[in-house]
Amino acid sequence: MKKYFLILISLVCLNTIHSQSNEINLLQTIRSISNIENVKGLAVEVDVNTITASKEKDEEKLKYAWFSIPVSSVNKQLETSKNIEANVKNTSKEVLKIMLWIVADKGWNAVGNSVEIKPNETKTVSCNVRATFPDGTPRLNPTNIQQIQLMLMKGQKGSSFELQNLIANGNTSKFKENKNRLVVPNMEFCNPKAGKRVAYKLDNYSNLYSVLYLPKNYKSNKKYPVIVEFPGNIYYTDKVYSTGKPEQCVIGYGMSKGKDAIWVSVPFVDYKKDKIAVSGWGNPDNTADYTMKVVTEIIEKYGGDKDNVVLTGFSRGAIACGYIGLRNDTIANLWKGIHACQHYDGDGWGGSKLDEAIERLKRFKGKSFFQTDNISGTEPKNMLSKAAVKTTFVNSGLGAHACDMFLDNRPSTLELRKWFNNLISN
Repeated sequence: MKKYFLILISLVCLNTIHSQSNEINLLQTIRSISNIENVKGLAVEVDVNTITASKEKDEEKLKYAWFSIPVSSVNKQLETSKNIEANVKNTSKEVLKIMLWIVADKGWNAVGNSVEIKPNETKTVSCNVRATFPDGTPRLNPTNIQQIQLMLMKGQKGSSFELQNLIANGNTSKFKENKNRLVVPNMEFCNPKAGKRVAYKLDNYSNLYSVLYLPKNYKSNKKYPVIVEFPGNIYYTDKVYSTGKPEQCVIGYGMSKGKDAIWVSVPFVDYKKDKIAVSGWGNPDNTADYTMKVVTEIIEKYGGDKDNVVLTGFSRGAIACGYIGLRNDTIANLWKGIHACQHYDGDGWGGSKLDEAIERLKRFKGKSFFQTDNISGTEPKNMLSKAAVKTTFVNSGLGAHACDMFLDNRPSTLELRKWFNNLISN
């Protein structure tokens, strides 16, 4: 049975900035269908007063459906805003869960909030532009805000709502950026070059891509260690914004600080579907095969050092360090070391059973492991201890399911960089 989603957005005071100087009407950025971005699971139409969106195809079961309103043209004004909020009316016959996201352009930088709305009810959902992780680290830099995303969670056939207002309000001081914080380059569509992070495709795989970064001090006549990173799963809650795509990876850049190492973010793939799997493993054997092909080509074309290849990943990607990275002897022999953050193989997710993870671990012939935020619980400590794999465990202190800890100079990140540098030097 097909599911249909209908979203009606009323553009109120389209060109008006409210009389209060600290209140900005963000719907003013919409002029036509061309101003609606990042549409997923929806077909969108725009006329003078309204925007309508409906899900017309049901190629796969979608947990999330969304569209985005670009706001980069006013993000300088948002630098001093406290909140962004939306007034939403449920025009469906069932309760809806709507998420509002403030999305920047770097890594995991997003702030979200959700609201459940009864049929024919109107509610306001608000996001704090200056929200922080539990340890006080800002979730985003407001000068980098690119879009406001409206997300429908698990909608049913005929689900519909109206966005009746979208504003930034409140007033606060200008954001003070941490000068020591690393800024991960955005993915670009160009040829690989020093300091650039680019979408990278293998021949014969035109719909699949990894994300390749050559260090800022790259020279073609030198060899460089290679950091291979798996991304997390697609996952949206009020506190987690994860696209499941390789361009959202940041750990490799945090480990190397953008120099002296090649970094490649590798997706999960399914050759039959010819697409990146943002959820789950895709086809695990295909993903292992694709990873080996990417690493082999980088070694051959860009001076990657085959004796200094390190695997890392976050969440799903951390589990994949064992589930995919040690899937067979060939891929297992690539890794000199493995770093996993928040989860590891054998915890049950996606069929990663503990007894099978223990068997996979026997294939590791490298030097050592490093685990970030995997201190609590008995696994993977017991598994790694029994396998006599030298492992360092650290707690980042970030207090959230995110990767921002790798972009600053906190003790856990300094220790990870030290581990990495010692690993590739011996």
